[in-house]
Amino acid sequence: MHRYRSHTCAALRKLDVGSTVRLSGWVHRVRDHGGVLFIDLRDHYGMTQVVADPDSPAFKTAETVRGEWVIRVDGAVKARTDDTVNKNMPTGEVELYAREIEVLSAAKELPLPVFGEPDYPEDVRLKYRFLDLRRETLHKNIVRRTEIIAAMRRRMGDIGFTEYTTPILTASSPEGARDFLVPSRIHPGNFYALPQAPQQYKQLLMVAGFDRYFQIAPCFRDEDPRADRLPGEFYQLDLEMSFVEQEDVWDAMEPMIRAIFSDFAGGKPVTDKFPRIPYDSAIRKYGSDKPDLRNPIEMQEVTQHFAGSGFKVFANMIASNPKVEIWAIPAKTGGSRAFCDRMNAWAQSQGQPGLGYIFWRKEGEKLEGAGPLAKNIGEERTDAIRTQLGLEDGDACFFVAGEPAKFYKFAGEARTRAGEELNLVDRDRYELCWIVDFPFYEWNEEEKRVDFAHNPFSMPQGGLTALSSDDLLSIKAFQYDMVCNGFEIASGSIRNQSPELMVKAFENVGLSQADVEERFGGLYRAFQYGAPPHGGMAFGIDRIVMLLVGAKNLREISLFPMNQQAQDLLMGAPSQATPAQLRELSIRPIPQKKD
Repeated sequence: MHRYRSHTCAALRKLDVGSTVRLSGWVHRVRDHGGVLFIDLRDHYGMTQVVADPDSPAFKTAETVRGEWVIRVDGAVKARTDDTVNKNMPTGEVELYAREIEVLSAAKELPLPVFGEPDYPEDVRLKYRFLDLRRETLHKNIVRRTEIIAAMRRRMGDIGFTEYTTPILTASSPEGARDFLVPSRIHPGNFYALPQAPQQYKQLLMVAGFDRYFQIAPCFRDEDPRADRLPGEFYQLDLEMSFVEQEDVWDAMEPMIRAIFSDFAGGKPVTDKFPRIPYDSAIRKYGSDKPDLRNPIEMQEVTQHFAGSGFKVFANMIASNPKVEIWAIPAKTGGSRAFCDRMNAWAQSQGQPGLGYIFWRKEGEKLEGAGPLAKNIGEERTDAIRTQLGLEDGDACFFVAGEPAKFYKFAGEARTRAGEELNLVDRDRYELCWIVDFPFYEWNEEEKRVDFAHNPFSMPQGGLTALSSDDLLSIKAFQYDMVCNGFEIASGSIRNQSPELMVKAFENVGLSQADVEERFGGLYRAFQYGAPPHGGMAFGIDRIVMLLVGAKNLREISLFPMNQQAQDLLMGAPSQATPAQLRELSIRPIPQKKD
């Protein structure tokens, strides 16, 4: 028999009754039932109940073991009685009667509980992550993550993609976040950068003739932590295709990602045909470029109903500024003054003056609008709003006014708040969509100049002609995102493969041709030697796994994450370098001034 086990702790079944077996694992818990000890023995695969009665030679050792000790157990497999069968365990029809127990490793008193998974301070969980990972839910999440990545690899291979590995030490790239810099010992005073994404390398692979590329790629960005992105590093399914238009990318990737979600959704419905929503429409309907389509609320413009009306606040705004619009946020079933007051109070807590509202109720046979706005604009305009929005008795509507560019985010948050408060959101499904036609440029208010709105390597719609126009902010890009349940899970574009167009695009944000050649010399040179039309995208693996396992935080699907201060409490990183290391790298730290 093997030194440590003949079976795993998930393997034994009724067919094994009468067999002598050997198991090894962790003591999940010990129970004393009238002098008979029951030990739940756990390993990576599952759990088996071990029984040690006072007549067993193993009983004396069994009395000493405690939670999370590692033990070896030899014994006979016996069937449980009908009234003691545990249908919640795969091994629940049998138990192992211990004949010999060997303690392989004793455990000190635990700094956090493993059994039962109660809430526990995150700093303790991260410092003792090796214990935290023994918890059933987290352990299952990590295994599921591995299964999802394996399925992605398999399905990408099935549709003709080949995995290639790109460098980790590279040059700085303008991906929209700070680089992690790595000092060079051989070239003092110079630095490598960890890749924010394999963007330039995968485009160079297309120029080199490696048609359908993909990679499970680590990416590194020195940015502040947030719930849907871990500090420091994250992983993405990165891909690129040659001789394609954006429809080809969508047609290749939509069935793949739908299959991944269907395989791991646990029976929850998954969108069959992903809608393609232009960016401008998404902003106007949902107040976000990553809308949660499980929320049925769609905003509409209702400016005309308030122009020249008796509600002077809105009417005067409309008359004095042609950019002003009034947006309506319809709220089915929200037609009570109490709910409307709660929404108004919430808006004020967000720094807003409030939310105007109308709610409808029947007075006898007549359906009437109620609230201050209804009284001010009159019955005819109130009913016109209700008709436009398809509202009925017991429904409400909220209103946001101003220049849409300044208020759309708040309007989107109000839409989300109303949908959640009224339980309109169907949480037991996965709603996916494409957001398309993103702006190529945006206005940088801080620096008072035009800047790239997204990926600077995207192809602008209209090409060189559009880049030479006077209205740069109207240019759209062949840029697209995939969104699921309010989370951006992928982003991509058709790339610009023309050196002239590349230079012009960067000139519009203040960089010269010399700057382009210096910062993106590899890509710029490559485009002059026969570059195929190409495009691709990247899926955020961490976010996809988080959605599929129902986790609320990315730390619940990652092996050894940092905390919210970007510290690895387990390994003690970041840490100070030794003087010898700094001398070798020709680096002298500058002490931070204390406030």
